[in-house]
Amino acid sequence: MALSIDLSGRVALVTGGARGIGRGISEVLIAAGATVITCARSEADPPAGATHRLCDVRDPEAVAALVDAIAQEHGRLDVVVNNAGGAPYAEAATASPRFHDKVLALNLAAPLNVAQAANRVMQGQAGGGAIVNISSVSATRPSPGTAAYGAAKSGLDSLTGSLAIEWGPKVRVNAIDVGMVRTADTADHYGGDETVAAIERTIPAGRMADIAEIGNVVAFLASDLASYVSGAAVACHGGGEQPVFLHIAQNTHEEST
Repeated sequence: MALSIDLSGRVALVTGGARGIGRGISEVLIAAGATVITCARSEADPPAGATHRLCDVRDPEAVAALVDAIAQEHGRLDVVVNNAGGAPYAEAATASPRFHDKVLALNLAAPLNVAQAANRVMQGQAGGGAIVNISSVSATRPSPGTAAYGAAKSGLDSLTGSLAIEWGPKVRVNAIDVGMVRTADTADHYGGDETVAAIERTIPAGRMADIAEIGNVVAFLASDLASYVSGAAVACHGGGEQPVFLHIAQNTHEEST
């Protein structure tokens, strides 16, 4: 029998799910049959088949109200994807305490707010639920220029394991350590197509991920196929990053021959 991911009848909340990686996640969950609600601080055009709600995920009261409204309207909440996050480049020596507070609030405290509210609903459901935290490779290696972001994502991976222990067996909690992903803003972010192509040559997979590929991993972790997966931080980075010293050594060797 062929394996397939079927999320029919399940209700999913994807924070930041109308743009970028979040949009790819939402589209995959919809294709798998889930009812998807996206949320953000501002109005957005969600993928076809999804509904969008306004919510600042850094505000615990707003989060609780959103989750309660979803549960009341749909009678359940089965999947939560903590995707909202990010941080602009800023050197740690000169970034303000207010800047660091905002980065930590969005990338660590907010996922905890959403997870807490969702857990209260999921614990009362016969089938429990699944929470997927979108983390980053910055959680597992130095993150110069986004130090607070990397620290927050490292904390998110740690939080994932702790919540999986506290909330099991009803609620499974997993994270995805995401590498570089192509979005509509990729070329602008990295300085043009030529630079992007050079970066992609350093990735073992030979390219950045497509947003749907992150969605596929989310769908797996949300599905019954991952029924025994909890507390995991799944790497989705195309093989990781080539160590700089190997690149230098290779170039030096080629120049000397």
